[in-house]
Amino acid sequence: MTFKLVWTNEAYVQHKEIMERANHPQPESGNEKKKSSKQLGLAKQVNKTSALLAENPKHPGLQSHSYDGIANPFTPGKCVWEAYVQNRIPAADRLFWCYGPETGRLTILAITAHP
Repeated sequence: MTFKLVWTNEAYVQHKEIMERANHPQPESGNEKKKSSKQLGLAKQVNKTSALLAENPKHPGLQSHSYDGIANPFTPGKCVWEAYVQNRIPAADRLFWCYGPETGRLTILAITAHP
């Protein structure tokens, strides 16, 4: 089953900032690169993670597991899930999501560095 992704305002802003940093990086002192490979890589990883999530939230590459640090905004007591955007790097980014609010939808709650 393919899911439709819904973004909270917070997650939408976080996603937009990641994409803007990838497309318009801040110049680094002494480095004249047009694009920051680190920021561009993160943008690609976030897009890949959200695409895999829409296709199959149980995809093994996402390593989705429940996360207790965020309350489910739609159904108190139901799980919020954490999916890996990055792995094996310091402060690896994670995408937090939950099922709902309607059948066939997943809500992206936040994109943050690993807590």
